[in-house]
Amino acid sequence: MRKYILFAGVASAFMFGSLGAQGTTCESERAFDLVVYGGTSAGISAAVQAKRMGLKNVVVLEPTPRIGGLTTGGLGQTDIGVKWAFGGIAREFYRGIRAYYNDPAHWKWQAKCDYKSKGQSETLDTEDTMWTFEPSAALAVLEGWEKRDGLDIRRGEWLDREKGGVTVENGRITAIRTLSGKIFRGRMFVDATYEGDLMAAAGVSYAIGREANAVYGETINGVQSEWHPATFPKDWDNQIHVAVDPYIVPGDKTSGLIRGVEPESCEAANGTGDRRVQAYCFRVCMTDCESNRIPFGKPASYDERNYEILFRMAEAGADLTLNNFAPMPNRKTDSNNRGGFSMDFIGANWNYPEASYAERERIVRSHLDYQRGLLWTLANHPRIPAATRAFYAKWGTCRDEFLDGLGEGWQRQLYVREARRMVGDYVMTEHDCRQTRKVPRPVALAAYGMDSHNVRRHIVNGKVRNEGDVQDHKFKRPYPVEYGSIVPKKTECENLFVPICVSASHIAYGSIRMEPVFFALGQVAGTAAAQALSENVAVQDVDYGALSRRLKADGQVFSCTGSGR
Repeated sequence: MRKYILFAGVASAFMFGSLGAQGTTCESERAFDLVVYGGTSAGISAAVQAKRMGLKNVVVLEPTPRIGGLTTGGLGQTDIGVKWAFGGIAREFYRGIRAYYNDPAHWKWQAKCDYKSKGQSETLDTEDTMWTFEPSAALAVLEGWEKRDGLDIRRGEWLDREKGGVTVENGRITAIRTLSGKIFRGRMFVDATYEGDLMAAAGVSYAIGREANAVYGETINGVQSEWHPATFPKDWDNQIHVAVDPYIVPGDKTSGLIRGVEPESCEAANGTGDRRVQAYCFRVCMTDCESNRIPFGKPASYDERNYEILFRMAEAGADLTLNNFAPMPNRKTDSNNRGGFSMDFIGANWNYPEASYAERERIVRSHLDYQRGLLWTLANHPRIPAATRAFYAKWGTCRDEFLDGLGEGWQRQLYVREARRMVGDYVMTEHDCRQTRKVPRPVALAAYGMDSHNVRRHIVNGKVRNEGDVQDHKFKRPYPVEYGSIVPKKTECENLFVPICVSASHIAYGSIRMEPVFFALGQVAGTAAAQALSENVAVQDVDYGALSRRLKADGQVFSCTGSGR
C-alpha cells in the first residue's frame, strides 16, 4: 500500500486517499467570504445557507473523498426524537430522501411496497419526508445539492495541524494551510468536523471526556460506577447481565485479565470526571440479498482473545443478537451497537480526539478489524451457538455501497460519537436538556435523549460489567439550543463557528450530537456568518433579533411555543 509523508507524520492512503502534491499555492489574493472545514452534514448545510444569504465566495474543504460525514457514512436510521423539531435545510434533506425513493429506478433489490421502516424513524405514507435511507441515497442527495447550488467543495484537503497551519491575527483566523500546501484565506470560518481540529488549532478552549457532576451541577455526568437499571429502558440496555469471569483462568487473579477489562485499581467514585471517551463503531450497512452480499471475511489480524467476553456470554446463555438490524430500503440495514458486547469497540478510542492523523488511522484500522472480526466470529466460530452462527451467516456487507471506502463494503467514516467539545461562554448542560433553565438565544431544537455509550469495562463484585452507558430519554423534549454554544469566547476567536463540536457538557452533548441537529446548526452558522460580515461585527455580537427572524423565514424550528416553528 502506498504511503504519504505528511507534515503530521506517516499516514497511508487507506484512510486519507490521495492528498495531492505539496506546494505553497495561495488560493486567492482575495479572501473567501467563508471557509468551511469539513464536508459533513453541518458543513454542507452551512455552505448552502451562506450562498443563499448572498455570499458568493464560499469554499468547503473536505479531507476525505466523500461528503456528508455520518449521514452518508452508514447512519441511515436517523436519531431524531421528534420529527417536527426540524425544519429548514434539515427537513429539506429528508424531503430529498423521500423524493429519491419515489423514483422506481432506485428500488433495485426490493419492491417499494415491501419496505417498512421501524422505530423512531418510521415513515408514514402521508409524510413528505423520509428518515431511513441507504448511504448511497444520502450521498446522491447531497451531491445533487453540490451541483444544484454550485458548491465549491475541495476534497482531499486535510488541515495542517502543526504550528503555522492556522494563522490567527488580532483574535481572528485569517488563513488555514492544508497538507497539500494550499493556503485558504477567509473572512469567516466554520469548523464542521467531528474532531474539532480547526477549533483546537486556532487556540479555542475545549474539553475531552466526562466532567464531574459538580462542574455544572449535573446528575448523570462523570463516572457511572453505580449502575441504575431504572434509568435505562429495556430496549436500550447495553449492560452485561450474565456472569462473566474477568480472569484468563476463571477465578484465578494471578492469571491476568481477559482482553478489554480494566484493573480494579482504576475505580473512581460515581460522578467524578475523567478523560475517557464514549465508544465508537462503524454503522454497518448489511444485506441478506445474496446477489448483493459480501460474506463476512476473517481479518488477517484476527485475534480471538478480543472476543473472550463474547464467548463467555454465549456459554452463560446470553442473547447474542448483538447488533440491531434496522431495516433500510433495498434489503439493507443500518446496524449499530446493541447489548453488552457488540459493535462498540469499548476503550479503544480514548486517544482519538487529539491523536495525529497517523494515530487516528491506526485507531480506525483497529475498529475495522474488531468489527470485521466480530461479525466473522458470530457467523463462524465454534464457540458461538449453531443457531446464532446460522443467523449471521445469512448476512454480509453490500457490494453496491461505499465504493470509495476501505473495501469489502466498509466505509471510511468512523462513528465519532464525541471527541473535543468547545468550551464557550455558554455551555449546554443537563439543565438545558431538562429545560430547568431558559436558553436566552435559541437557534435550533434538539430532540433526542441524553445518550452516552459505554466508555470502559471493569470489575464489579468479581464479574465483568460495562461502565458509562446513560440512556435518559425521560425528560421533556425537544429543547432549544443556544446560539452561544456554537461560537467561541470572544476573547479567543471572533470569526469562527463550531456547529458540531459545540459548547456542551459530556452528557448534554450525548443528546445534541444527532445529524438533524448538525444540519440545523450548520444552517445557523451559514446565516450568522453572512450577517456578521454584513454588520461588520464579531460572530458573538450578531443582532439576535435579525438572526432569529431570518432563521424563522427560512423554516428553521427553534421554539416549542410557536416562535420559529
